[in-house]
Amino acid sequence: MKNNDVSIIGAGLIGSLLGIYLQKKGLNVSLYEKRPDLRDKKNATEGRSINMALSDRGWKALDKIGLREKVAPFAIPMYGRRIHDEHGETSFLPYGKENQAIYSISRGKFNHLLVDEAEKEGVKLNFEYFCEEIDISKTTMNFSLPNGEKLEKQSDVIIGADGAYSSLRDAMQKQTRLNYKQEYISHGYKELTIPPTAEGEFAMDPNALHIWPRGMFMLIALPNPDKSFTCTLFLPFDGAKVCFDKINDKSDVESVFRTFFDDAFLLMPNLVQEFFDNPTSSLINVECFPWLMNKSLLIGDACHAMVPFFGQGMNCGFEDCYILDGLIEKYGTTSWELVFEKFQKVRKPDTDAISQMARDNFIEMRDSVSNPKFIIRKRIEAKLHELHPKEWIPLYTMVTFSDMKYSDAYAQGQLQNEVMDKVMSDPLIMQNWHEVNYEDIISQIETAKMV
Repeated sequence: MKNNDVSIIGAGLIGSLLGIYLQKKGLNVSLYEKRPDLRDKKNATEGRSINMALSDRGWKALDKIGLREKVAPFAIPMYGRRIHDEHGETSFLPYGKENQAIYSISRGKFNHLLVDEAEKEGVKLNFEYFCEEIDISKTTMNFSLPNGEKLEKQSDVIIGADGAYSSLRDAMQKQTRLNYKQEYISHGYKELTIPPTAEGEFAMDPNALHIWPRGMFMLIALPNPDKSFTCTLFLPFDGAKVCFDKINDKSDVESVFRTFFDDAFLLMPNLVQEFFDNPTSSLINVECFPWLMNKSLLIGDACHAMVPFFGQGMNCGFEDCYILDGLIEKYGTTSWELVFEKFQKVRKPDTDAISQMARDNFIEMRDSVSNPKFIIRKRIEAKLHELHPKEWIPLYTMVTFSDMKYSDAYAQGQLQNEVMDKVMSDPLIMQNWHEVNYEDIISQIETAKMV
């Protein structure tokens, strides 16, 4: 076959899944990864991750290549957010209808599974290949190996699935007119742990995403099959009353946690050691255009890295793989440029939309979810969806529990927000929300759609 040698740079979640997809198409796929083989225990990178939240778009991509049954044992359903206030009291906000859930899964274990599957399919795995240079016009890649050896590899097609700091995107910036924007948010994150209880059980509700929202910062926790929780602390780096720069010793750590997360603190015997052993990592948003040049393409975080606050980064990347696979089925591999152009046209508006929604949801998670007025708003929206399931679909449901285009969900969400803002502007809404005229709200939505 012509044009069937495909090189994927990056063996993370997206790169390894895409490798499986393309190998199943009968293509000759090689994966190049700068890190050592993550399946070797000595190369584990604990303390550097946020658990993944696998939702409908991700499952759909896994279903197409028959991986659901292999992934399911590693995934724990979370049916809603369990909100922890500063007094240790909790409240539960369901994500959707009964039995609708997102699924907590460890990034490391998931990546391990996908790399194994790629290898079984016949994907050629190349670890510790550091990509130093790419000539896009010739589709050649220059790698350096740990022993100092230099290698040049030629490929019919190069796909960059190498994340927010993509070497392929860097090459495109130097060799074409690529518009590029990156933005670090003011907050960083640190991974922590709540271990199982002395009896070997979960220390908290295992079927919820736990959030300790504290205005300008927050703690979250997601369950693991070993009955621990992976916790992530989001704090400003500096310039705030509570920030990473002001936590310098054991006393500082304990003071912050006793003051703001006391119920979690009581469940974290290794808190201080983990706080200082685990790195403080940054959160970045990346946008660029175009995503392609010649027979090279950017995919996943390499072209649309987003902050993690809608739980869609991985799901969006998996959906990239699903859509690219469908376009290959439709147009074949005789013209990769056509396939890549179609892919870019289809995906760019949607990835822009989910990136914006992820930024918006940060404010909701760290602040709004603890606001009684926000809780009432969500109850009204849930009732609207119950009474008028086709006319009113909550934004979270459109994004998480459907495969509606992200851009369509965003546009619909904006309309619904405008209407709900009017509803919530009633000074007596907290007392009278049971008396809301749901038919009138739907009428307003229909009118807004026609304008």
